[in-house]
Amino acid sequence: MKNICVLVSGGGTNLQAMIDAQNRGEINGGKITCVISSKEDAYALKRAENNGISTRVIPRKDYPDAASYTKAITDALMEEKADLVVYAGFMTILDEQIVKAYPYKMMNVHPALIPSFCGKGFYGLHVHEAVLEKGVKLTGATVHFVTEVCDGGPIILQKGVAVENDDTPETLQKRVMEQAEWKILPEAVSLFCEDRITVRNGRAYVDLAD
Repeated sequence: MKNICVLVSGGGTNLQAMIDAQNRGEINGGKITCVISSKEDAYALKRAENNGISTRVIPRKDYPDAASYTKAITDALMEEKADLVVYAGFMTILDEQIVKAYPYKMMNVHPALIPSFCGKGFYGLHVHEAVLEKGVKLTGATVHFVTEVCDGGPIILQKGVAVENDDTPETLQKRVMEQAEWKILPEAVSLFCEDRITVRNGRAYVDLAD
């Protein structure tokens, strides 16, 4: 049984999707064992506590730079014996220390179809504003491994979501979360815990056979 540690900074809707999937028995071979927050007041901590999951708070403001903060997070993950680290609305930049400590053992969900609308500056509503400004007809979400390149790690799963003519950034964000993010993140976590993802030459290969 793999230990899943989740990094959060805010409301924790993606964390909740993972918890719900776990409670439905949809995450095989792993269990969410700890939630670590960069902010003391993150509602994600309450979601974890409501489901009997241990929590830790490591405030970003208590550390002078990214290097010292990354070390603190990495040390905490080591203490928790993390097998998989999931970024779930974790809004703090960590340096390459953690990538070296957890190669292809960290995943993130991005609210667009990478390589479109990704990289520096593309987060939260900014992604959906850019999608609408460009006028694309299909957006979605991507679960990818975290590497030292922002949004540049091997893609694990993607799911498309149609863009409607009357969408606002807010309505599109909600639909992408409900139809894509909350579905493919728990699925990718389960696939990892079942050892059904392999990375070769910078590409992730997923065994979807039942």
